[in-house]
Amino acid sequence: MTITGRKVTLRAVEPEDLPELFELIYGEGDTLPEWKNWDAPYFPHSKPNYKSYIKGTTRKIKDGRDNQRLAIIADDDIIIGTVTYYWENQDTKWLEAGIGIYRPEYWNGGYGTEALALWVEHLFQTLDIPRVGITTWSGNERMMKAAEKVGMILEGRMRKCRYYNGEYYDSIRMGILREEWEEKKPDFVR
Repeated sequence: MTITGRKVTLRAVEPEDLPELFELIYGEGDTLPEWKNWDAPYFPHSKPNYKSYIKGTTRKIKDGRDNQRLAIIADDDIIIGTVTYYWENQDTKWLEAGIGIYRPEYWNGGYGTEALALWVEHLFQTLDIPRVGITTWSGNERMMKAAEKVGMILEGRMRKCRYYNGEYYDSIRMGILREEWEEKKPDFVR
C-alpha cells in the first residue's frame, strides 16, 4: 500500500528500511535523538539490541503484524519518519494516531501536517471508527498545530501531569470525528 501526497508518501515499512529506522529512532551511541525532546520526553527512551530489533521487526513485517505503522517518505525516497496508530480501547473503537518526524531538517515545512492528514484519511477509509485522536503534551506545539491544521480540536487537557526538565506540562488530547473530517479535510486529500 502506498499513499502519495504533495510532499510525502506513506508506505509500508520493509525489512530493508529497518537499519535506517533504527538509527533515526534510537540515535547513535547513548545520545538521545533530537526528536525525542518533543515526543513524550518524560518517558524513558531505551535502546533495544540492534540485532533483536531487526530480527523481531522483520518477523512482524513478514507475519503481517506491523500493519499499524507506515514509513513517511520525502525527497527522493528519504525516510523522514513514521505514522502509527494504536487502540486505546478496540471494543469501543477508540483509536489514537501517532506521527514522528525524526529528521529535524523536515520540521516546520508542512511534512508532518501532510503526513498526518493522509494518515487520518487512510484510517477513516480503512477502519470502522467514528473518531481519530492524538495525544501529545503542551511542550510539543508543532504537534498541536499540525493536528489543528488537519481539523482536530482540543478534547482534553490534563493540567500539569507531565514533568520534564524541572517543569510541569499539560497532557493534550485532540481529535476529529468522521463527519467533521468529511466536512473539513484538507483539499489535498479530497
